[in-house]
Amino acid sequence: MSNITEIKRVYRHRRIRKQMSGTPERPRLCLHRSLKNISASIIDDSSGKVLMGMSTLAKTIRTIQKAGGNIKAAQILGESFGKDAIAKGYRKVAFDRGGYKYHGRVKAFADAARKAGLEF
Repeated sequence: MSNITEIKRVYRHRRIRKQMSGTPERPRLCLHRSLKNISASIIDDSSGKVLMGMSTLAKTIRTIQKAGGNIKAAQILGESFGKDAIAKGYRKVAFDRGGYKYHGRVKAFADAARKAGLEF
């Protein structure tokens, strides 16, 4: 990690994670973004298990949106992730933005997931 912005992001994420933890009643929705893709996971930290995950690399999203690293892809991922999470019984989650600023793709994903019915 030679990039200073990535190092600062990791420090922010560690600082956030000191206070945030996913429980069976309210699991943690963790978001990770790269230049080309976005991925999201629902994690139960008490048991240390990933309950579900999805990325812009999924075939269902790739058929709708070819590029995975833009706001449109984040909105599509948020909608489909929210629908799948609710179908699996996860309505209330704790949103972990991963140390990223809450704007752009992160905000687009969060708004779309809320619109789909997730509560955070």
